[in-house]
Amino acid sequence: MNWKSFVLGIGLGLAGGYITRELLSEKIEVSPEKALHNAKAAFKEVGSISGSWIHMKKEPYEKGQLHYEVYKGGISRHTGEEVKQYEFIADAKTGVILDAYPL
Repeated sequence: MNWKSFVLGIGLGLAGGYITRELLSEKIEVSPEKALHNAKAAFKEVGSISGSWIHMKKEPYEKGQLHYEVYKGGISRHTGEEVKQYEFIADAKTGVILDAYPL
């Protein structure tokens, strides 16, 4: 095998791998479990949590003029003698928490 063919093969392989990675990254969505993990991590920065839940089905959500597919879930935490509950909304594509509010 000559070295020009070898270099050409490596170049085509790298280009094909890059294109495949870009195409797949556009279609991959975050699982509900990953979105819940992100929310728990964010809430743990403020204090300990005692419980959590998430809907496994995506729902449409509009914030301002933007439209999202989201997972809705909740977090419970003890603050002294009281249990406070919060609901959060996480983007299904990225897992980013779009909104959180007390219930």
